[in-house]
Amino acid sequence: MPGLFFHSDTLMFRAVRTSVIIAAFAFVLVATAAADTTNQPRQLITKADCIRAALEHNLDIKIERYVPEIARYNLNIGYAAYEPVFSSTATHSYDQSPGGIDQQNQPYPGAVTKIDAVTAGFTGLLPFGTSYSFTGDLADTTGENSGGPLANTGGAASIQATQPLLKNLWIDAPRMTIQVNKKLLRYSELALRLQIMTTVTAVESAYYDLILAEENVKVQRESLQLAEKLFTEDKRRVEVGSLARLDEKQAESQVAASQATLLDAERAMAAQQNVVKLLIIDDTASWRNGAPEPSESLIATPQDFDLNKSWQKAFTQRPDLLQSRVDLERQGIVVKYLRNQLFPELDLVGSYGHNASESQFAGAFDDLRRGDSPFYSYGAALTVPLGNGNARNNYKIGKATRGQLLLRLKQLELQTMSQVEDAVKLAQTDLQRVEATRQSRLFAETALDAEQKKMETGKSTSFFVLQLQRDLTAARSAEVQALADYNIALVQLAFNEGTTLERNKLDLEVK
Repeated sequence: MPGLFFHSDTLMFRAVRTSVIIAAFAFVLVATAAADTTNQPRQLITKADCIRAALEHNLDIKIERYVPEIARYNLNIGYAAYEPVFSSTATHSYDQSPGGIDQQNQPYPGAVTKIDAVTAGFTGLLPFGTSYSFTGDLADTTGENSGGPLANTGGAASIQATQPLLKNLWIDAPRMTIQVNKKLLRYSELALRLQIMTTVTAVESAYYDLILAEENVKVQRESLQLAEKLFTEDKRRVEVGSLARLDEKQAESQVAASQATLLDAERAMAAQQNVVKLLIIDDTASWRNGAPEPSESLIATPQDFDLNKSWQKAFTQRPDLLQSRVDLERQGIVVKYLRNQLFPELDLVGSYGHNASESQFAGAFDDLRRGDSPFYSYGAALTVPLGNGNARNNYKIGKATRGQLLLRLKQLELQTMSQVEDAVKLAQTDLQRVEATRQSRLFAETALDAEQKKMETGKSTSFFVLQLQRDLTAARSAEVQALADYNIALVQLAFNEGTTLERNKLDLEVK
């Protein structure tokens, strides 16, 4: 089976495995994972590790990887049309005829004839439409008749050729099949590339979502710590009589609410860990190895976005667009063939050979070699279908199909422009959101700190402090969400541009 290789800066690995486990099984695992994930060992893993594991184990890639191999075999079948065919026969025949009475009422004896015959030859087709055949035959005849003993060896060796002059001249069925299968091979390679890009995009997005889930757990833990600290302080103030019991109950309620929110965040993190595991493993035994823990953090690396360059990348690199163009080229080959079938069949035919007739095989071979008895023929054969409705309508169908594929290509190009532009704008907006949410979080921290100091001097209450704690938690969650959204937007932009493999420094090579 042909190899599929990926290269990175310092890494070369064979990507032949990946897995997407069936949905029902995945649902059960995700639903039950939250209860026991915290008891599993944690495995630090980078995004590059996740991508490599997915490329090694994803079943969708393994399945798609067979398609170019099958397409290559189909192409080889097309070339097999030019392989010559050898055929040979050897026969022995015996014929005994009875005697009789001739017109003069005289008896004549019977006859016995024995014939040993051998024929052999090659037939084939050349890439420019010429069909040919090399044939040779020898027959050794022995026996007796009224004239006496019989002994003769005769035969011939010849070559025949037929060259189309109109129909099947510039393209015939074998040439069309080969050219079409070349396009299908290219189409299948692009389909494999698209599947790999889809898998890598899913892994990157899931990895960033996992970082987001873990960061959200940290945010909720900090929220719980703030609520517990305030509850402890309010309880002490109530005991000394400097605070109403209602404020203590408000703080206690917030602790309970923060605990519930933290449990939801931990459950969401466990579910996201399962999403990542489903993308990078292909057997149930590996499921028990531990929960993946990202070793990277969410950062926002500013990028210069150029919509025109992004469009240019998409038009030259997106596999689905390239597939559509290949499909249009393939249909063009079919139309070219169907148009050639409209012409009458006018063929130039010819043959040349040598006859032989001797009393023995050796003498017959010498006759053929010397060429003392040549023969030849040449001419033309014309076949004109009256009406030719089948060919004419097939040609019209082919042209209509090509027109339809051209419109679909234009439609896909417009969709591509829209998708790329939306992805660029989303990434730009998410980058701005990162800074805006960071500022919001800083302001929320400052406001909470100021309100806590006011409460210490008796100028504020727990109600306002709790409100600002919730605002801070919301601001922290919004900031990590913006960071995750920005990174996922870059992932989606690369996919829409067709640069997913380039972004991850992967080179696809199909062998």
